[in-house]
Amino acid sequence: MLRIKKHGIIIKPTTRDFENLSTFNPGIYQEGEYVHVFYRALSQKFISSIGYAKLKGPTTIVERWKKPLYYPEAKYEKKGMEDPRIVKIGDTFYVTYVAHDGQNAVINYLHGKDLQHLRRGGIISPKISYRKISKLFQYSNLKDQYYFLASYYEKYAHKNVLVWEKDGVMFPEKFHGRFLLLHRVLPDIQLIRFKNFSELRDNNFWIDYTMHLSKHVVLEGVHGWEGRHIGAGAPPVKTKKGWLIIYHGVEQANKGRVYRAGAALLDLKNPNKLIARLPDPLFSPEDDWETHGHVHNAIFPTGTAIFKDRLYIYYGAADSFVSAASVNLDELLRELMKNKV
Repeated sequence: MLRIKKHGIIIKPTTRDFENLSTFNPGIYQEGEYVHVFYRALSQKFISSIGYAKLKGPTTIVERWKKPLYYPEAKYEKKGMEDPRIVKIGDTFYVTYVAHDGQNAVINYLHGKDLQHLRRGGIISPKISYRKISKLFQYSNLKDQYYFLASYYEKYAHKNVLVWEKDGVMFPEKFHGRFLLLHRVLPDIQLIRFKNFSELRDNNFWIDYTMHLSKHVVLEGVHGWEGRHIGAGAPPVKTKKGWLIIYHGVEQANKGRVYRAGAALLDLKNPNKLIARLPDPLFSPEDDWETHGHVHNAIFPTGTAIFKDRLYIYYGAADSFVSAASVNLDELLRELMKNKV
């Protein structure tokens, strides 16, 4: 049985205007013994920005900014910059995040060589409404839940709402000269390959991609605890056994949703191939700071770091705090290899 150690709350809200409601869902970049934390900071006006903290070791704060590192500027992100994930490829950082305008949730990205002075790259998810994209679903072999969720978000947000794209997570290296991006057209996790970000700003690219969407699915929710949908969490971790994917799964009940952390392995040479996954959650909301908050019963992993033999998983707890849990990495890999698919 895997032994998960929870390290409690790492970052809490403050009285500062930009983060006086919640601080959660952190992007993580490890640099030796230091960990850069880009956390989602939510104000009482319900505007999300990106706050910054620096850790020495896995949990000790040695620096924290008193103002946002990045703040909404463009019209398409006027309600917030949410849930950043960080990778470095070569000498360039890429930070994917959710841009929210009050109706639409789309994937945007920052890029550059200095984490504290990154440039906006623009929207890289389909600018296509659910009404239109659901007509494209029929060209691919997709389960009914794709249609159910498309209909739900049309009613939940707006009849012309764009595809609800969250959980855009890049691989930390290229494959045959192409970037790899995990993303989520509800309810599954898909993998897309592209040479240039300009490709993702072309709706014709997305139309063709969607017509073959089932071929790009790398992970489906197959267990009860991930029955509503799943989404990519932390950037993939390269291990001797495969690409380690830490993701979230959502269970739906009348009393509400429960978000849990899961783990899977993708093939090192062919990341479209799933080779193993845990049948049970890696960890679940159990402690008070995970079960009660801005969103109850939520574990939302978004970054990792490795110290000695332990994998530290950083996550949003109840949409209220930045928390961390750790597990022996070799033990996790052994457990995964007992559950090959």
